[in-house]
Amino acid sequence: MAESPELPNARSRRKPSVAPRIERQSAALVRRSLRQFASPERAKTHAWFFKTGKGEYGEGDVFIGVTVPEQRLVARHFRLLPLPEVDRLLTSRVHEERLTALLILVDQFSRSKDEVERGRIFRLYLKRLRFVNNWDLVDASAEYIVGGWLEDKPRGLLDRLAKSKHLWSRRVAMVATFHYIRQGESEDAVRIATALLADRHDLIHKAVGWMLREVDKRAGPAALQSFLEQHAATMPRTMLRYAIERLPPAERTRWMQAGKRKQ
Repeated sequence: MAESPELPNARSRRKPSVAPRIERQSAALVRRSLRQFASPERAKTHAWFFKTGKGEYGEGDVFIGVTVPEQRLVARHFRLLPLPEVDRLLTSRVHEERLTALLILVDQFSRSKDEVERGRIFRLYLKRLRFVNNWDLVDASAEYIVGGWLEDKPRGLLDRLAKSKHLWSRRVAMVATFHYIRQGESEDAVRIATALLADRHDLIHKAVGWMLREVDKRAGPAALQSFLEQHAATMPRTMLRYAIERLPPAERTRWMQAGKRKQ
């Protein structure tokens, strides 16, 4: 197993170059740092897990076998990477490079107090949305960048994304509402969940059910109860199972029996 990169002034037998001076930070150095952790065995496992085969949702994606904790460590050391260099990673064919780029963007967006800079990050994210093309990429970024940017703005973008033919844009719309759910707000999550009720993709069913479960946990059970009363009979079974996961067993059974079985 690869060792963790060394922090400045730490001592180690191995000294991966993951903390270059700020003025030298570049996409090329991020790639070099990630490859210090690459594992062909893990790459094969990740390619299977993220469904990269022909006709699957991650078709054609390329993995080099770097774990998420290792990517987070590299991202922290390159947290000041200029946006043009982040963009180089975000458009990479390598999955871990795209996720590392998103982790850097989330960190920069979250730490910035400059509305102009936050706007640049948000616009870059939307511009490259087609590269945010797997569930882990969406889930690591949408809540913070899209949800965060729209916090004090009109949120019609979420509705437009929910209507997109692009699978991952629809998941972005749903997961972005987690930003508001954490603050005890359920309105956006319920609205987007309702818009996605007829979606045919399992990954959307899971995302909607997940957010509804979080609504119950963080925004109060009344919103979930109301949603279930209106839609439990017709919502996809996976979505329903995810949504009611925290409810008492007897209540879960009642809602599952009320749900219409899909053929």
